[in-house]
Amino acid sequence: MADAAEINSEIKDVDTDTRTGLDRHVASSTKFFAWAIFVAFVITVIEVISRYVFDTPTYWAHETTTFLIAAIFLLGGPIALARDKHIRVRMIYDAVSPRRRRMLDIINSCITLVFFAGLSFASWTMVGKSWFTPTGELRLEGTGTSWNPPTPALLKMLVMICVVVMFVQTLLHLIAAIRRDVSQNTYTSKAEH
Repeated sequence: MADAAEINSEIKDVDTDTRTGLDRHVASSTKFFAWAIFVAFVITVIEVISRYVFDTPTYWAHETTTFLIAAIFLLGGPIALARDKHIRVRMIYDAVSPRRRRMLDIINSCITLVFFAGLSFASWTMVGKSWFTPTGELRLEGTGTSWNPPTPALLKMLVMICVVVMFVQTLLHLIAAIRRDVSQNTYTSKAEH
């Protein structure tokens, strides 16, 4: 069984993969956003007890838990990018020199910036349609149920925020890759550690 010191050092090492200050802030936000999962769990327990013990189901529990879990899912993108934990094929990357790794990082960041720029534009369009009427009045899109919370509009705004954050993260990663010194071959991949 692992002792407390080993567990604490493993927890502290989680944020060592961050590359920029923004990445550190995004990665550290997980402790706050993790509570949304707990809140969704509590709401589900309340719904089960209300429905099966008291025979008085709620009309808000399902939509609230769906919103919370969807929000956590969306936040996973910036968090994975901040911790450099995206799925990737490392066969080529690990086989090349540090100078070529730097070039691959630059190319990857440029392609990713174009992708996130397109997603940002698409999400801006979605937010505009879900937050405003065609005449320009503020009206948040609802779910259309009897409770009708504005969760679709809020989730679309969260999509846009997450995509913009990932665009900025990628831009900072591109700048770091361009500035990276590879002249002394000191850069090693995580697989070599």
